[in-house]
Amino acid sequence: MRDTINHIVFGWYPYFCLTVFIVGSWLRFDREQYTWKTGSSQMLSNKGMRVASNLFHVGIIMIFFGHFAGLVLPHALWLGLGISDLAHQWVAIIAGLIFGVMCLIGGSMLWYRRMYNPRVRINSRRSDVFIITWLMLTLILGLITVPFSIG
Repeated sequence: MRDTINHIVFGWYPYFCLTVFIVGSWLRFDREQYTWKTGSSQMLSNKGMRVASNLFHVGIIMIFFGHFAGLVLPHALWLGLGISDLAHQWVAIIAGLIFGVMCLIGGSMLWYRRMYNPRVRINSRRSDVFIITWLMLTLILGLITVPFSIG
């Protein structure tokens, strides 16, 4: 029973999630192109945007590619490259911490700006606030798992 659950969670589920992500993104882009983004607020207040936006976007893109490399690429590939399971785990932990903290700092700056800058707040849609809050909560939950991975 345990092997079946492990096979589903670690063998099948990542590919299912990736498929849903790609197909869902493609369908949404095809059917609702103009709901694909949050409203730009840079013209309303430019203070701190360059640092916050770069930290957030570089962090989240690298987190995505790290998950892609760790979960989608086959285990035999890593072994073929001479990367042991322990080395792979430590690279994932260290890179995850670096890019996770980068994303958290930048995202927190963007969240604070969207919530407490009056000009930005009044021009924000509820979905803008929901998305940045959801991303930050998801990021925090991911960072909380790092000590368990080390253990």
